[in-house]
Formats: sequence, structure tokens, C-alpha cells
Amino acid sequence: MNATNKLKIFNDPIYGFINIPNTLIYDLIQHPYFQRLRRISQMGMTYLVYPGAHHTRFHHALGCLHIMQKAVQTLKFKEVSISEEEENALYIAILLHDIGHGPFSHAMEHSIVEDVHHEQLSSLFMEQLNKEFDNKLALAIQIFKGEYHRKFMLQLISSQLDMDRMDYLRRDSFYSGVAEGNINSERLIQMMNVQDDYLVIEEKGIYSVEKFLVARRLMYWQAYLHKTSVVAELILTKILKRAKELTHKGVELESSKPLLFFMQNKVDLLDFDAKILNTFSQLDDYDVLSAIKAWQFHEDFVLSSLCKMIINRDLLKIKMMEEKPNKNILDSYKSSFMKLHDLSEKEVDYFVFKGKIKNQAYNKDSEPIRILKKDKTIEDVVQASDQLNLKALSKPVTKYFICFPKVTLEA
Repeated sequence: MNATNKLKIFNDPIYGFINIPNTLIYDLIQHPYFQRLRRISQMGMTYLVYPGAHHTRFHHALGCLHIMQKAVQTLKFKEVSISEEEENALYIAILLHDIGHGPFSHAMEHSIVEDVHHEQLSSLFMEQLNKEFDNKLALAIQIFKGEYHRKFMLQLISSQLDMDRMDYLRRDSFYSGVAEGNINSERLIQMMNVQDDYLVIEEKGIYSVEKFLVARRLMYWQAYLHKTSVVAELILTKILKRAKELTHKGVELESSKPLLFFMQNKVDLLDFDAKILNTFSQLDDYDVLSAIKAWQFHEDFVLSSLCKMIINRDLLKIKMMEEKPNKNILDSYKSSFMKLHDLSEKEVDYFVFKGKIKNQAYNKDSEPIRILKKDKTIEDVVQASDQLNLKALSKPVTKYFICFPKVTLEA
């Protein structure tokens, strides 16, 4: 096969044409581990609120690759020295940064594999690919893990103004139709520079940074933390919890082999060998959805009821509040639903529960977004901005909620 055939072009609705920079990147995209991302939704259950939000992690990873190419070109133009090997490593690291996501992305992060973050799984996948690709991913892994001496390279992949956030805000805004999330990633990238080994934004780009932070806050409230998305994702995690519980009691549930494996076995980070990683790589949204479609007819009331809620979009009621919910309210919902369906206290907890969500557009305790002033000094964006709202954006906002079945309202 002629190598030039590998230099393909993707057509992206946001950036137009995306070029694959070299044959190694092409081969990584073609790998089954990466192709699996076509079957993992980027925004979890948010399509139950915004019907257009059906784009995938595959889509997002290619978008990140594209804007990383733009960022590298900009920095090189500004005479930041980046070798060909470093450039390639940046492309690989950003392409594979989300490869460890499981079905429905964040919604099921701790349901299928407990206490293991997708970043840790991404690292494991990258190590495995590194073996298959003759150690060609070694530098990318070093950068991804923050072990490379040039700090700004990690900031391009993971920071408060990285290529990941720049792509997902624009992409999620585009597909959900939530216009408030749209950002000017081109201008942000043009304003990037490196000073003292840190990624900085030149002073004239400060308004674009402010817009980016405001857009992030609005996207969280309107999309990622929309109350219907929140309750749907919680129901999804409860379905899996109940399925695992029943499986451990010896109840046989119809499901794909990879899903069954993770329901039967408690797997933590240390258990992940090549075989288990391979089993995990066979999981995607389709395993979970087809299981839910089957389980809606199961004789277990808890499992079937929760599955019907997702399939028919007839979800639990969710009530948002500023203060912590009163225990008496929860207890009254619980007792009326327990009587109605003859449930135990443990079973009713699947239907009536409380929780909280937090939104913080800018974290002052994390790696700051640095603004490069005209006099070459560096300032945190909150100090450099004349916008009072940036101080407000760096305060975490917490909202509390309770979830309960609609029938308890009528009961």
C-alpha cells in the first residue's frame, strides 16, 4: 500500500478540513482502540435534552488534533522552538487524551470500573499502543503524564485553557445548539505564546479568555449540568449498580460478554493487564443501551423501572435548591413510594435520593491562565482583567437537588 494514501483529510462541520499530519497518526486513528471512540457519545445523556447532541469522542479527538496543529504552527511562528519529535508527540498525546473513556463518557465513569479515572485508563491504552508501535509513543506518554521538562507542552494538553476544552466547548455548543458556549478558538490560539516555559496569552487576547470562561460557565449550567442530563445520568449509574447487585446474587442478566465481565468482577487499577484492557476496549454505548433495552422487561421491579425511564425518557423528577434538602421531605417521598410498590428501604434508595452539583468556571487553586503583559510581566487572568465577573467566575457555585418518582407527587 502506498504510504501517501494514509495522508487523509476529514471534513469537520466546525473547522472544515482536518489534515492527518503523518502516517503514524493515521495508523493510530485506524487502531480498534481509537475506532471504538466512534461508538462513545461525547455528551453522555444530554441528547435527552438537546436532540442534536449525538456527536462522539472520535469527532472530538480529531478536532483536538486539528487545533493542536494550529497551536504548534502559531508557537513556531513566534519562534518557540519545538522539534519535530516534540511536535509529533503533542499530536499523539492530544489525539489519545480521551481514549480511556467508557460508555457514555463521564456518566458511567465510576460505574463500570470503580474508582478508576478515564485519564488513568487513557495512560494504560497509550502504554499498550506504545508496545504495538515500537516505542514511538514514548515522548507523548511522558508529556501526557507531566513528566517532560517543558511544562507548556502539558498545558496544551491539560490545563484551564487547553486544546481539549477549546474543542469541546465549540463542538458541544454546535451540536447541542446552545449558542452561549461558542468561543473564538482561532483568536485564542493566535494569541498564544510561551514565556519562561509557561503557556501564556498575549494581553490583547484577554477579552477572548474572558469570553471563553463565561462560555464554559454557561455550558455547564445549560448543558453538562442541565437538571435533566443530571437525573438521566444518575439513573444510568443506578441501573448498572442494580445490575451488578443482581448479578452478584446469581441472577442471570442478558448482556454482552464484555459488560457481563465487568458486572461480575470488581476491577481496580492494579488489576488492569493487557487482557482486561482489551475487554474494556470492547465496551461502548451500544453494550449499555442494548442491555437496558433487554432489562426493561426483567422481573426485578427496580431494574425494569429504571430502564424504562431511560428508554421512554420518562425520568425521575429532579428538584434543584440552594440549600441542603430537608431529610423529612426525602423520608416522606420514600415512605409513600415504598408503600405503593412494597419495596425495601434499600430498594427505594434507587428512586429517592439527594445530591449536589458544583460549577466553577475558573479554579484559582489550579494552574492559572497567564496573561503576558506588554512590559513582559505575567499576571493571572483574574488580576489582569478589568472584568469583575472573572472574580465571581472563580468562586465555586453549589446547587443541591433531590430526585424522586413522579407518582409520589400524586400519591
